[in-house]
Amino acid sequence: MSQSPESTTNSNPFTKPGFIIAAALVVALIAAAIVIFLLPKGGQGNAQPAPTQTRSAPTSPSTSTASDKSVCGLPGSKDTALGTAPKSKWELVGIMAVPTDPSTAGPGTVGKDGLRSCFAQSPTGALYATANIWAASFNGYAKQVYLELSADSPTRDKAVQAIREGKDVGGGTTPKVQIAGFIIHSYTPEAAVVELAIKSSDGGYGAFSTSLLWEDGDWKMDVPAAGGNAVRQISDLSSFIPWAGV
Repeated sequence: MSQSPESTTNSNPFTKPGFIIAAALVVALIAAAIVIFLLPKGGQGNAQPAPTQTRSAPTSPSTSTASDKSVCGLPGSKDTALGTAPKSKWELVGIMAVPTDPSTAGPGTVGKDGLRSCFAQSPTGALYATANIWAASFNGYAKQVYLELSADSPTRDKAVQAIREGKDVGGGTTPKVQIAGFIIHSYTPEAAVVELAIKSSDGGYGAFSTSLLWEDGDWKMDVPAAGGNAVRQISDLSSFIPWAGV
């Protein structure tokens, strides 16, 4: 991305006092995405979209295996890719539309607090999990995402510790964004890398990759270390499979 320092500073809400967060290491995942999506649409003219990344699926922990059955009994699949967008029913989580198919792809479980979990061990299940995890993060469930929907890792441990210490992991205000498309960069029954394209309320586009691990019978987000989240600004959806609920 090519932007002048002045432009980047003025468009970055996290440079303002109201968005300074003490647990900066922990909230890198949420904060980085919001910064991209809140960039003014007019600023995209100078931005060069990054080339589509070919990322390998993360190595799953030894405690998680492909034989782990779905925690809520959803069927698995031998598919390893999605060439077209799945036909999806959409529901709102806060103001963000998310896909839902409780009997096949998920979420198979919706908690009393509204948190959605249990997604099928399939490419579609991984895609649905990614969409629902981010919608939860953007709409008031950031703490629950770290506690319940994140894979075991040192970074996740730091997030949990920050939560226990009462630090904010919410990432600031809720961005007004909607899912616009996706790429599944890699998929195995144990791990997947899914990139979502997001459209902001002013018509701008952003994209971010999410690594998932199959752990305890569900897809869990592999929380990146600070600065490790692959977020980029894009000018259009030409490299994505279009997929949207609104």
